[in-house]
Amino acid sequence: MRYALVGNQNCGKTTLFNQLTGSNQHVGNFPGVTVDSKEGTIKDTQDTVVDLPGIYSLSPYSNEEIVTRDFIINQKPDAIVNIIDATNIERNLYLSLQLMELHVPMVIAANMMDEVIESKTSIDIKKLSEELGVKVIPISAIHNEGIDDLLQAMNKVATKKIYPSKYDFCTGPVHRAIHGITHLIEDHAQAIDVQPRFAATKLVEGDEPMQKALRLTENELDMIEHSVVEMEEQLQTDREAALADMRYNYIEQVIAKTVKKSGESKAYLRSVAIDAILTHKYFAIPIFLGIMLSIFYLTFNVFGALLSDALAYLVDTITLSVDTALTAFGMNPVVHSLIIDGIFAGVGSVLSFLPIIVVLFFFLTILEDSGYMARVAFVMDKLLRKIGLSGRSIVPMLIGFGCTVPAVMATRTLSSERDRKMTIFLTPFMSCSAKLPIYSVFTYAFFPKYQAWVMILLYVLGIVIGILFGLLFKVTAFKGQPTPFVLELPNYRMPSVKSVMLLMWDKAKDFLTRAFTVIFIGSMLIWFLQTFDFRFNTVESTQSMLAYIGKWIAPLFAPLGFNDWRVATALISGFTAKEAVVSTLAVLLSTTSSALSETLPTIFTPLSAFSFLIFTLLYTPCVAAIGAVKQELNSGFLTLCFVILQCVIAWLCAVCFYQIGCIFL
Repeated sequence: MRYALVGNQNCGKTTLFNQLTGSNQHVGNFPGVTVDSKEGTIKDTQDTVVDLPGIYSLSPYSNEEIVTRDFIINQKPDAIVNIIDATNIERNLYLSLQLMELHVPMVIAANMMDEVIESKTSIDIKKLSEELGVKVIPISAIHNEGIDDLLQAMNKVATKKIYPSKYDFCTGPVHRAIHGITHLIEDHAQAIDVQPRFAATKLVEGDEPMQKALRLTENELDMIEHSVVEMEEQLQTDREAALADMRYNYIEQVIAKTVKKSGESKAYLRSVAIDAILTHKYFAIPIFLGIMLSIFYLTFNVFGALLSDALAYLVDTITLSVDTALTAFGMNPVVHSLIIDGIFAGVGSVLSFLPIIVVLFFFLTILEDSGYMARVAFVMDKLLRKIGLSGRSIVPMLIGFGCTVPAVMATRTLSSERDRKMTIFLTPFMSCSAKLPIYSVFTYAFFPKYQAWVMILLYVLGIVIGILFGLLFKVTAFKGQPTPFVLELPNYRMPSVKSVMLLMWDKAKDFLTRAFTVIFIGSMLIWFLQTFDFRFNTVESTQSMLAYIGKWIAPLFAPLGFNDWRVATALISGFTAKEAVVSTLAVLLSTTSSALSETLPTIFTPLSAFSFLIFTLLYTPCVAAIGAVKQELNSGFLTLCFVILQCVIAWLCAVCFYQIGCIFL
């Protein structure tokens, strides 16, 4: 059997998916965590369940709605598992009614029942099942309660093909319009294997994809439009409002019979009290900046720095031991150089920065799991509108501080194509974690007393330049107004230890995977090009193939203050992975991770070093990120524009800084 897991954003779908499959998908406490479908096998069975992006309706207004709707209509799951937030049952049932119209075997999982009980609200589950005509199972996914009952219900509705017994919720003019259109298009709907009632409802809404799929004649379209206009005139409202009223009227009747609410939950009341401070009109942004400054200080000056130094010492000790052992063994000098100067210098130089990345994501995950990140999106909406975006764009941008690839993918949650493309172009200005090794090495070498402040300045600089180009894009390439911004603010919750540890492990695993794949291969390639000339004779590095290539490119960077072939080569290697910049410099300078900071002043001044940092902050992200941009934009030309634009911006900003700096220093 194959089940589709469908529900509103932030209702606990991914948590339930993890409970059903034993998977460890990341769970976040802000809307839009799942931007693509994920499939897993239910524990102890051969059945599969697909976790679909969170949606509020089956109207194709955003990419996640399209993904979910197309999956259900085209992939034909054996049953739908509709998960609803039982603490906000009225809003969640709006999607449930639309799913019931699809006439697919279905079960409803009423999640967060622990919070319902805490708020002294009672839900008559049996009566609710009768009123909806669908089996409702109470669960608490986070506490793994009711999951066995849900599995039994899922299996029963799928194997016995138990369809929703009710899918007609309309009366009066809406009833006449939908039923008239249903009979008119019945043969068209059956031809594309879509439930006629669902297709009719979509046509009333003015759903263009459904209209095209049905291949209706002009005469049929005129008759449909006549029915809809007649309905609007009788109700004195537009078509979408008429359908919304129809569904909510039915939901209100169901809730009146099944739910008795005697108060708000403690979690909700606590969240309201906290929001009075954290989303305050004047204090919200200073508080956010204060929190981020504290996180950077603790990461770069306290915990992360301490652990990074310890790991660097360990890597250097192992390198020295291996070097000594190879010398004692009498290893061939070329192989010896490959192992020590290539592999250990390259991979070892970036491994020591693993603690900094893990510590940073420890703090960011706590912010996300607590529910604070959703407030950041809400608070930033007013500022983002000034550059032509809505607050929802802040979510991909915040993810961009971790990695540009998932950040670009997260733009799928934006309903406007204009907003989505503009956000994709601006997201790389948010400094990803892969650049942390570069920042750490250079700030330690040139600004040791102000390391945390320089790090913070780089992050702020990326944001400021992103804002400036956002203002430029607003009046040039991406003219228009941002879409209206609606965001659900989840209750504040204590961060889950499992979720925090899971994301930390994911980031560590991703970093280690790149260290021992991309950076490993890149380090060996750099070593090879540095060791041999074009006749494959071993030569001094200044006579090598790499030196020849680097010297040809280096003049481009002379106005930036670093006309050195080794620096140019390191920047080119950064296209594979930004950590490779550090590993390449370590290989080319024949040094260890801890000694790299001592070697850099031989080829940089503090001014040119900061110019280099500006360039690495702003130039094109890694190949994986470019691939994600290509996939999301679905345009080779736009992707090429993206790559060129980032490089040009980085070069101009670094040149301006260095040349102005030379005047005053």
